Amino acid sequence: MLERSITEEVEAAIEAGSAEKHLDALKQVTDLFLLSADGYSGEQIELFGDVLERLIRTIELRALADVSARIALAELSTQLASVKQAPPVVIRRLAHNDEITIARPVLTESARLTAEDLVELAQTKGEQHLLAISGRWWLTEIVTDALLKRHYPSVSRRLVTNPGARMSAGGYAIVLKQAESDPDLAVETGIRIDLPAEQRRQLLKNATEAVRTRLLSRAPPHLFEEIRNAIAAASNGASREMSRRRDFTMARRFVAALAKHGKLNEPALLAFARERKYAETVAALAELSGSTIEVIRPVMQSLRDDGVLIPCRVAGLSWDTVAAVLESRFASGSMGRHELAKAREQYAKLTVENARRLLRFWQVRAVDAAPKPPR
Repeated sequence: MLERSITEEVEAAIEAGSAEKHLDALKQVTDLFLLSADGYSGEQIELFGDVLERLIRTIELRALADVSARIALAELSTQLASVKQAPPVVIRRLAHNDEITIARPVLTESARLTAEDLVELAQTKGEQHLLAISGRWWLTEIVTDALLKRHYPSVSRRLVTNPGARMSAGGYAIVLKQAESDPDLAVETGIRIDLPAEQRRQLLKNATEAVRTRLLSRAPPHLFEEIRNAIAAASNGASREMSRRRDFTMARRFVAALAKHGKLNEPALLAFARERKYAETVAALAELSGSTIEVIRPVMQSLRDDGVLIPCRVAGLSWDTVAAVLESRFASGSMGRHELAKAREQYAKLTVENARRLLRFWQVRAVDAAPKPPR
């Protein structure tokens, strides 16, 4: 009797062809379902699903351009999102709606969407739909992998800050690549409890000093020692690599020869820096700034960026060359976008007079600190 009554009313509403009749029927059927949703049998839930799905399809075809229709479907999505017995066919149709206000409630909350449903949505829908899925209270690796493969930075940030989102090593590999130019993402990723130790070390190896400092300050007690040790290992490893790979004697002679023949200039330094020829970069910057390798080398090996700007300003380098010199300090990877922007701002404010004064002070200090020959 119930089935015939519902079906007949919906058929009558659809035949009437009126948008108002469709919306009124949708509200009545929804209210009837919600009245006893927990007590319906599987067959009855399927019936309600068929009826509601047909109404939704009719509204989408005939009246979705109407604001009242979009509001009605968004309200339906909100009402059904938290209902455990909601008809799956209805939830899936709402989730696939291109209008995010309609799809968002069920994408964010409905337990009726399976992992397969979520993967399909992650592969086919836009950024706003993916963001809604990323906020769900529980996500498996198969779903987060599908979300991350779309490479939306906003989705990565939401997943990383969602403690209920489980992520695979492959998923984290995508996030770590994005984190190289996103300090906030790097910090949030670094404090994830499920980040594999090897990938945490990789993140810290490529991170700037600012990111490392923030990570240590945000580290929960159970990760503090691991992060601190990884930072120390990354810093020591970088120093050892620099020391091991550099032959400053040869670089000094080569750069002196270029200078003698009038071929040592900014383009030459830029080429050294872009090719990551660290020793040649140090020697050329020392020569162009009228300084020495003994002064420039410790500045270049520091994780701080501001010291490198001093000889660059004295040498009158353009920003492109300065940026290349900054990045040449590392064997691989690059500085974050935010760190480069900050360094550029500092460089623009640095006057030649102040830079020369600081460089002269460093030169005097280097001479005083040099070992004296025996008498």
